Amino acid sequence: MIKTCVSTYSFGGLIGDNQLGINGVIDKTAEMGFDGIEFIDGGPITLESAPKIKKYCQDAGLALVNLCTGADFAKEDPDQLAEQVSKVKETIDVASALGVAMVRHDAGYAPFSRKYRTGFDAALPYMAEAIGEVTEYAEKRGIRTLTENHGFFSQDAARVEKLINTVGHPNFGALVDIGNFMCADEDPTLSVGILAPYAYHVHCKDFYWKSGVEIAPGEGWFQTRAGNWLRGSVVGFGSAGAAQSLQTLKRAGYDGFYSIEFEGGEDALWGIRTSLANLKRFLDEE
Repeated sequence: MIKTCVSTYSFGGLIGDNQLGINGVIDKTAEMGFDGIEFIDGGPITLESAPKIKKYCQDAGLALVNLCTGADFAKEDPDQLAEQVSKVKETIDVASALGVAMVRHDAGYAPFSRKYRTGFDAALPYMAEAIGEVTEYAEKRGIRTLTENHGFFSQDAARVEKLINTVGHPNFGALVDIGNFMCADEDPTLSVGILAPYAYHVHCKDFYWKSGVEIAPGEGWFQTRAGNWLRGSVVGFGSAGAAQSLQTLKRAGYDGFYSIEFEGGEDALWGIRTSLANLKRFLDEE
C-alpha cells in the first residue's frame, strides 16, 4: 500500500497566519487525499503548540510523520559540537510532543573558503559521534533520526552512505530526497539506487536543469555545487528521473511514506496536487 504525505514546506507562504495558517494547511493536506503530513521546525511548531497541532492532525485523519530541522555537526570544537547536539535534542523533545515518528537533521556544513576547508572524512568522526548521541536520545522517545542528502557537504550518495555506516546505529538512517542529488551534480537515478537500502523516509522533489555554461536563466534559478542551474518543478516535470527512482525504491522494499516536497514557482496548491497525482501514477507502474 502506497503511503503519501506532504511537507508543510511545500505550502510556502500559505502557512502564514495571514494566509491558510497551520490549521488551514492541515485541512488542505487532508482534503487533497494525503495519508500524512510532515513539518519543518520553527514558525508555528513549538513545544507549547505541538500538542494542539497533534490533535488537529489526528482529528483530520492524518499521520504525523516527520519533523525536519537544521544542524551542523562538522565541529571540531567540543563546545560548538555540544551546542548543536543540545539544539537537536530540544527539537526531538518538540517532535515527541508533536507525535511524529521521525526527526530529520542535517549532518554538517563546510565553510566555502580556500583558507580554511574541512574535508568530509576529517569531519566524519565528529559528525558520527554527535549523531550517535542524538539518535540514542531519540530512540528512548520512540523516534527515529534521519539524515538527508542536503546542504552540499553531505549531499553525495557515497558520503551519506559512509556517514550512516560510521554511526552504525539501527535507529539512524536516510531520508532519501530524489531531487536533492542534483544539487551535488549527481544523477538521482543512480544515487537513489545506492541509498535505497538505508531509506527510512523519502522526499519526492524534482528540478528543471540547465547547464552552467549557459547564461544565468533568471529569477527562481539557483546554482549547484558545480555551477549548473536548477529550478524547482512539479514531480515528474523536471530532470530528476522521478518515475525511475520511485520504482527503484519500490523494488528495494521501501514501505514508508513518500512525501511531496514542492518548491516550484507555480501556485503551491496546484503544484502539490499535480505532484501527488504523478507520484501515485509512477508508483502504480509495474
